[in-house]
Amino acid sequence: MESHRARLRRVPALCLFLVLAGCASFRSDMQSAYPGPAVRNPDPRPVSVVFVFSHVRQTLGLDAVPKLVGKNRNVSGFDEILGDALPEISNLGVYATHTVEASDVNKPERRAVLDSLMRVSDYTVRIRLESTKVFHFHFLGALASTLTASLVPVPFRQTFRLQADVLDRDRVLVASYTRQASLTKWVEALLVFAYPFFPEERKREEIYLEFLHDTFRQLESEGVLQAR
Repeated sequence: MESHRARLRRVPALCLFLVLAGCASFRSDMQSAYPGPAVRNPDPRPVSVVFVFSHVRQTLGLDAVPKLVGKNRNVSGFDEILGDALPEISNLGVYATHTVEASDVNKPERRAVLDSLMRVSDYTVRIRLESTKVFHFHFLGALASTLTASLVPVPFRQTFRLQADVLDRDRVLVASYTRQASLTKWVEALLVFAYPFFPEERKREEIYLEFLHDTFRQLESEGVLQAR
């Protein structure tokens, strides 16, 4: 019979194996992408815009309502992603950004700042970025991965969605757009070798970057943000 000391010697090896359990993330194509050609706005007169962002996260089956989170909770470097996409709008003049926070409900001064920005800007572009996952799928997946010491490949799926609404100075809706994509992270021991090539964070950034580029490209092509 195996001695107690011999069994104890196996514990560090098992722990190391579990720590090294790898993962690889793969994203879907974006749904509702702009189908038309990219056309530059023929009216070069600059417009002022305030971009209002809401970052929302929800675990279906666990959260009763979507939860507002910080802009870097779902994807890091969001400011850089936005800065990369803004050149899609050729006549963007003075602009401001505002991120809605859950605590705004108790902060009239922040609500007043947003109201002031909307009053002085030619357009308001409200962008809601949502990430959702299904609780029971993730719970059962984590259970299966643990019971099999991550030997069985287990998928964890998240859905990302963008809702963009454009309002004029009178707060009349002039355009609305949606985009959607999903991200599946596979967890399995040997995927530790695939992780450096398919990290989850990079795939998230790709989704957000494509969302903003494609939405702004459509705004530009349709001439939505025109001087009045």
